[in-house]
Amino acid sequence: MPLVLNEEQRLLRDTARDFLASHAPVSALRKLRDERNPLGYEPQLWRQMAELGWASIILPEQYGGLDFGFLGLGLVMEECGRTLVASPLFASAVVGASALLLGGSSAQQVALLPKIAAGELTLALALEEYHHHRPTRIATTAVREGDDFLLNGSKTFVVDGHSADLLIVVARSAGEESGPEGLSLFLVERKLAGVSCRRTLMADSRNAADLQLDNVRVGAHQMLGEEGNGWAILAPVLDRGRVAIAAEMMGCALEAFERTVAYLKERRQFGAPIGSFQALQHRAAQMQADIELCRSVLLQALSVVDEKPGQLPILASLAKAKLNELVKRVTNEAVQMHGGIGVTDALDIGFFLKRARVTMQLFGDTGFHKDRYATLCGY
Repeated sequence: MPLVLNEEQRLLRDTARDFLASHAPVSALRKLRDERNPLGYEPQLWRQMAELGWASIILPEQYGGLDFGFLGLGLVMEECGRTLVASPLFASAVVGASALLLGGSSAQQVALLPKIAAGELTLALALEEYHHHRPTRIATTAVREGDDFLLNGSKTFVVDGHSADLLIVVARSAGEESGPEGLSLFLVERKLAGVSCRRTLMADSRNAADLQLDNVRVGAHQMLGEEGNGWAILAPVLDRGRVAIAAEMMGCALEAFERTVAYLKERRQFGAPIGSFQALQHRAAQMQADIELCRSVLLQALSVVDEKPGQLPILASLAKAKLNELVKRVTNEAVQMHGGIGVTDALDIGFFLKRARVTMQLFGDTGFHKDRYATLCGY
């Protein structure tokens, strides 16, 4: 598969870069944080992003989508990482849309996908129940009662959960607490009786939520896929999310690196730019080499989503592990090379460090994916 962009993909990337630079710079995230914006993002900006087709990039044309492919979505996610833009793009257009595409019934797809494409419906995946990513350790229960199910349990780190219209709740309808068998996925309205949602402000000034489900009644028609077979849907959805968030992390790393290089050329000590110091040059060169290696890994992972989905699990873990390491190294170096001012609120560079720390945990940290990659390789 070619690891270069075609003309249409480059145009999409450049359009996204120009739009976000003018409409959603890092200062916009700072403003949301300082104002403690109750929604966590600007609805008008999200409407503009939807009008540009970003919410519908991976959706088929029959649902109002662009059917542009996952690589195109990854390019947009990368540009979002450059400006740290807060929006429902990841939770809705990546994770939510993928869940409906891979597991939704015809009726669910017809009813919901056009609304996602238009930016009128936002979703959030309610999966995590522990401090670390353990996607099959689900204690939330789904007990059948006639034609309905009663959901009971709690969820944490639900990205954009406090603002989503619809939640995709992972619950256990059978099987052991730590196994993939017996998991089921349900579409649950956030304002439904029995759903308690508490917003949590993350270190990166973005949004997540803690959920409590107390005898939440949902109909069997609100299930995604078959009862007890939710893992068959959830596993590829998570891998799609891992690749997409890796693309955002690439944008975060690139922007932090470029800002740092610019600072090395401007900051002077002992009568010379600090970028002339060989020790700093070597560290910058190592970051550049790491970025280029990770770029190839990321492009390959984005490409296989549509072209060779059978290879997605191993490449998703490879991409997430490598980008975890990259964004950690680059943001650490960025703060250190900026000196003490790098950790203050006076500069934007600290925002990249904080966003990096949250995305490194999202859908699996480095240890999780190194272990998974080794297991998939037969070790």
